[in-house]
Amino acid sequence: MRPGNGRSRRAERLVSSGGLLHRGSHAHLLQRVPTPAAPAPPAAGIDAIVVPTSRPANCLREAIRLGRELDSLVVALCSRSASADEAVAVGVALDARVIAIDVGGLERRLPLFETSRLLIQPRFRHFRRTSDLSAKRNLGLLLARVAGWQRVLFLDDDIARVKPAELRAAAGLLPEYRAVGLSNDGFPDNSVVCHAYRHVGGAQDVFIGGGAMLVAPNALDAFFPNIYSEDWFFLFDAVAAGSVAVSGAMVHKEFDPYADPGRAKAEEFGDLLGEGLFGLLDEGAELERADRAYWLRCLHSRRALIESVLGDLRRSNGDAQRGRMIASLEAARSVSSFITPTLCIDYLQAWHRDRERWREYLGAFEPGQEIEKALADLGFAGRCVSTLAASQPAAAI
Repeated sequence: MRPGNGRSRRAERLVSSGGLLHRGSHAHLLQRVPTPAAPAPPAAGIDAIVVPTSRPANCLREAIRLGRELDSLVVALCSRSASADEAVAVGVALDARVIAIDVGGLERRLPLFETSRLLIQPRFRHFRRTSDLSAKRNLGLLLARVAGWQRVLFLDDDIARVKPAELRAAAGLLPEYRAVGLSNDGFPDNSVVCHAYRHVGGAQDVFIGGGAMLVAPNALDAFFPNIYSEDWFFLFDAVAAGSVAVSGAMVHKEFDPYADPGRAKAEEFGDLLGEGLFGLLDEGAELERADRAYWLRCLHSRRALIESVLGDLRRSNGDAQRGRMIASLEAARSVSSFITPTLCIDYLQAWHRDRERWREYLGAFEPGQEIEKALADLGFAGRCVSTLAASQPAAAI
């Protein structure tokens, strides 16, 4: 909290009256390893950089250049404005090893999780995500397991300024740690509500995320559910075990969190669940403690937080973003009324069953395959292009 900031103190008083503070930081749950102290043995190479991308191919240049410098395979998982052919053309231009896959309809090739089926119901339409980010990351996990990769970097296409030396050092921490996240020195990648909380003076930190994260695939059997804060769900068990570190840095490119109030609507349920789950870890409590009374307290605190920030914004003057921020916070408040403790419990129970299903699904694939065969077995034959088999033009797989 900023010293002397009355608005921030007022916000915390309002939220704490419900019995649970809004925690602006969960950084103490991570093991921070300064870059110079991180071991970097010669074997600590990065097998692959998995880039879920939906933007034009030019947005892949930083990731592909990084792959060339690390001598790592770049796997571009393309949809929407991203094209596999164009991604590989960038790889050819930069003399890098790239496999690019057009993954339209990917969800049909992966398990249909109960968590997704729950939110497909019409009464929960407010919480549906149109993003295929989670599915792409799950495909990356599957490819890593099947190909036998030991160290994989997940890197979003809006991440910049990753230093190869820092990344090699961070990779040396695997598999002592199950995952290592890079610290964000750029634009904060928070939810809309947390951005607004920071704007009115709240002490809001940024946690590591799936957008810049090294993982040891054989040490993790978690998956990314299709919900906001999907990376928090993915990391939950590893964080609980003290097996997630932060080392090295990156820069998240700037975006406008208030451009569309629909963003706040889509985030609200996942943000509430993520904060509630990590609140348990903050308190050293078991997951079983997340009962009806616990989620009722979380909901009370969340709604008090939103009301407090809205009040501060309405009393403020001269801020060009004020109207859009209020519209976004009101959107979050409107969908919060559809969230109940029962829904929270139902979702977590479905998540538990989904984790078991994902483990079984991974176990059905033979490890140690060539990446091309693995992609063909998954039904992507003819939808992949690569720089591996030939330099000009890119070869079809």
